[in-house]
Amino acid sequence: MPTRELTSPARIPSPWHSDPYADAVSAGRGPLFLRRADGWMLPLEVERWCAAADSSDLTVLDRCRGPVIDIGCGPGRLVTALAARGHPVLGVDVSPAAVDRTRRGGGTALCRSVFAPLPGEGRWGTALLIDGNVGIGGDPTALLSRLARVTAPGGLLLAEAAATDVDERVKVHVDDGRGRTGPPFPWARVGVTALTRHAGRAGWRAAERWTVSGREFVALRR
Repeated sequence: MPTRELTSPARIPSPWHSDPYADAVSAGRGPLFLRRADGWMLPLEVERWCAAADSSDLTVLDRCRGPVIDIGCGPGRLVTALAARGHPVLGVDVSPAAVDRTRRGGGTALCRSVFAPLPGEGRWGTALLIDGNVGIGGDPTALLSRLARVTAPGGLLLAEAAATDVDERVKVHVDDGRGRTGPPFPWARVGVTALTRHAGRAGWRAAERWTVSGREFVALRR
């Protein structure tokens, strides 16, 4: 399984290198938002992401089986919590600041896109898409199809859906709410209904759904 010396390829999307997200993750606090072109803004929970895993997160961790890959691991709270439980676990994130914070917290993380080659492809027992990361790349079906190749046969995908019944693909910016923004990138937001539909197209079947503290989760099986 992976070691902490893993290196990354050069092709990392530019929004995550030196923009408000990197600064917020390094500092451990916001404010921070995803902003659409029409001005709508989604608050990002930087403080929660930079804290220890909370009671809602623990319901996800309790369901993990085998070696775990956390896609969009951010500051690494789930990676470090799983490692403390004895799971072989790798965080993957395109943000160097997020990967650095994960590693400084004692976790193993790789600075790479999920769509680039990953260690252990086809052998991961569980993949995680938490904190809205089903939006990565702006195409949920493509992302879920990719994870079907990353996980082992019969593998598990634990995903967090939007709390509303939404299915949208948009261009967004990271915005600090004080006039500073990063470059645009594609993103998606999907509720449970849409997530289940995209998952079916990608070869996953819904195995479980649960709600904790207003957060919606789905377990999918290959």
